[in-house]
Amino acid sequence: MACDSKQSGRLGEERGTKVDIPASSAAVGGGCVAGQGSAEPIPGEVPRGGSLTADQAERYEEEGYLVLPDLLDDEDLAPARAAMMQKVDQMAADLLAGGLITDPLIDEPFRTRLARLFDGLGEEEFLAYGRSWRDRLPGYFVLMSNPKILDAVESLIGPEIYSNPVYNVRPKVPRVAAGAVPWHQDKSYWPDANSNPVITVWISLVDATLDNGCLHMIPRTQREQLLNFGEETYSGTGYLQVEDRHFDQSLRSRVRALPVKTGTAVLFNDRLIHSSTPNNSDHVRWSVDLRYQPTDQDPMPQYGAGFLARSRVHPERVANLEDWLAGRPEALPGD
Repeated sequence: MACDSKQSGRLGEERGTKVDIPASSAAVGGGCVAGQGSAEPIPGEVPRGGSLTADQAERYEEEGYLVLPDLLDDEDLAPARAAMMQKVDQMAADLLAGGLITDPLIDEPFRTRLARLFDGLGEEEFLAYGRSWRDRLPGYFVLMSNPKILDAVESLIGPEIYSNPVYNVRPKVPRVAAGAVPWHQDKSYWPDANSNPVITVWISLVDATLDNGCLHMIPRTQREQLLNFGEETYSGTGYLQVEDRHFDQSLRSRVRALPVKTGTAVLFNDRLIHSSTPNNSDHVRWSVDLRYQPTDQDPMPQYGAGFLARSRVHPERVANLEDWLAGRPEALPGD
């Protein structure tokens, strides 16, 4: 089966401002499977490539998620880790200046430093920095632009890829309620957006285990419409959650825990029901969740500025670090 591909589209450079950006093929439930069928390409269509096998793409389509062990190595993760530690340095300085700690623990390892800084402090102190982070630091752009990630995403939605502005750094700290995320569909955070599919790419920067709060998925729930949801009320974080009435025993029996090693990527559809459990370890469960979508869909400027991450039609428009730091979704003409 060939996937239709449009050749024009527009994304907002700033809110209310339009700028030409190529559009890509839209796909429902994870996209067309690369390499299947014998149909000839549509004239003018940009061929779909990517790094996933046909079996992997089909598994994503069927289950709503795909686990890619060892997608990223330490070199790939180093820029994001540096950005995280830059944030932790600032938090330590704030806590020290506020008299809440006496030692910034500058020699403590990445895996444990944030946990030790907040050991003995309350959830209020931690939540002052947010339940997740979306700082515009260079290391995050490097990660979002990593070809290994984009190659996998291209297999599912084609080569015209927009990096959605909703990306999150998740420092799941032990004994902080914000670490547990209730059952939800990511799409509940953008229910009215004309974006289908949005692919979440969740990446673990340490081993994610049952003890420190790994992801839990309910396969094939991406086939459901957006379910009724509301804000949870027990942690003070305001996370959205699927209403309890949707969870019968049949649904609960399908839950799969996903303990994974450092550098693993989990790709999933924004309608897939998922959660993560509390961190009962002595270290931080560091992860990031990035999001990608075809360029012909809603860029969601109300959440900030995303960027054109890949284009075979107009590679000259792909945003660089300077563009991203300036909040521009694509390269300036002549760059």
